[in-house]
Amino acid sequence: MQFQLSGQKIDITQALRTHAEAKLDRLTRLDDHIVSLSVVLSVDKLQQRAEGTLNVAGKSLHAEAAENDMYVSLDKLFDTLVTQLRRYREKLCDKHQREVYEARQAAM
Repeated sequence: MQFQLSGQKIDITQALRTHAEAKLDRLTRLDDHIVSLSVVLSVDKLQQRAEGTLNVAGKSLHAEAAENDMYVSLDKLFDTLVTQLRRYREKLCDKHQREVYEARQAAM
């Protein structure tokens, strides 16, 4: 899996990178088919913004978070991505189970 962390108007410190990589472990535990994750951190006047795009096999998930603290923004960003990834995985499982059920009904 590819992980890219970049910043606009902000220097990416080692502490920010470590915090983002720790949150990344939570995503990889949910799904091992993640292709890439791109996170862009930016600073406006009073807001610290984090934007992320998660590419899973066949789907691209995008989330944004803006708070007064960059670490809180990263936490909210990864929480949103986890929620979206769970919803996507449930949708795949439901579709697969429906196809198996329909195939069994057709065979009878």
